[in-house]
Amino acid sequence: MLNFLAKLPAKRGAWALLAGSCFALLAAALFFQYQMGLEPCVKCIEQRTAVLVIGLAALIPLVAPQVVWARLVGYAGWLIASVWGWRIATSHLEIQNAENNWLFVCDMYPGFPSWMPLHEWIPSFFAAPGQCGEIDWQFVGISMPGWMQILFAAYAIAAVLIILARLLKLRRL
Repeated sequence: MLNFLAKLPAKRGAWALLAGSCFALLAAALFFQYQMGLEPCVKCIEQRTAVLVIGLAALIPLVAPQVVWARLVGYAGWLIASVWGWRIATSHLEIQNAENNWLFVCDMYPGFPSWMPLHEWIPSFFAAPGQCGEIDWQFVGISMPGWMQILFAAYAIAAVLIILARLLKLRRL
């Protein structure tokens, strides 16, 4: 098992699977938004951005999986965005599960830097007209941020396991 995990980052298929899973999640988010009419809130958009960062980070080593710096960029983007996304999903769940969640108001705009206002440049993907405290959708009793928390945790755990396996088995990243 350790051998298998250690060899994964040197193969294009593993990075393609990671990127593909992210882009499938983004497609699902757009389906929920445009086909089911669920308006994303600021926290939803921040989670969407974290998924996008993981997917984009996976594209770099996908192009050159044998190049060490490409894998390092992939690992860093994957792990940092996974933890960041998990923290946002956790915060979102706290708002949704608060006793008086109507008192919790999320920001009006996503926290993009002033030099890169993605919510203005690509509003169809990054605009956030919804409210953070609303629970518009659930599957087996878990709301959207709950599922995202699970997915981000899975992404982070997978990243840590693969990095550790690589370091322990091959003694290199």
